[in-house]
Amino acid sequence: MHKPDPDEYAHVLAAEAIGAGDPTAWFERLYAKAETGRAEVPWDRGAPHRLLVEWVKERELRGDGRQALIIGCGLGDDAEFIAGLGFVTVAFDISVSAIRTARRRYPLTTVDYVTADLLDPPAAWRQAFDLVVESLTLQSLPDPPRATAIRNVAPMVAPGGTLIVNARARDSRDDPGEGPPWPLTRAEIDAIGEGVLEPVEIEDLRDTGARRWRAEFRHPSPGNHPGG
Repeated sequence: MHKPDPDEYAHVLAAEAIGAGDPTAWFERLYAKAETGRAEVPWDRGAPHRLLVEWVKERELRGDGRQALIIGCGLGDDAEFIAGLGFVTVAFDISVSAIRTARRRYPLTTVDYVTADLLDPPAAWRQAFDLVVESLTLQSLPDPPRATAIRNVAPMVAPGGTLIVNARARDSRDDPGEGPPWPLTRAEIDAIGEGVLEPVEIEDLRDTGARRWRAEFRHPSPGNHPGG
């Protein structure tokens, strides 16, 4: 069976969804096609993201039963990695097919995989997680609705908790391109924690030729934070 080029197909689906006024609809369409073997998910590497793994090693991170949330978990590789560190892990994606595939990929998982929308997250998640991981989700959203998604990330971090963000980077004067992805500016990275979290370290990195942000934030209120 011939499969379309993964990146080109994602661009086509995203453009169609944006044109139809539903800019997040393309995620389910892509994962549903991939589930039946008719497409490939371009960011699926079958392993946790390299920059997340490096950050964990640098921090000598351990979960010790604390709560973690994986935003836009896709097929679950980052979620399984974080759960393996000893975090009680919730992982969500807007795509029903992605969640179903993640559960099938990891049948013995301890991760609680759920379908949810970053544009309207459950109220019960407010300040509920000691570690929040946002890897590649914000960059997959055009603006709008990306600004809304950005505002919804920090409130899920518990007092004393940590947020780690991994995203493609660009300068504000640069054309973001047709996307996806739509690289984030430094102002967008700063806005993720604005008014809620304090920046710990914001790195502008070159990762396999691509410029990326790796940004760590911490909730300033006391608590059992993973980064300490």
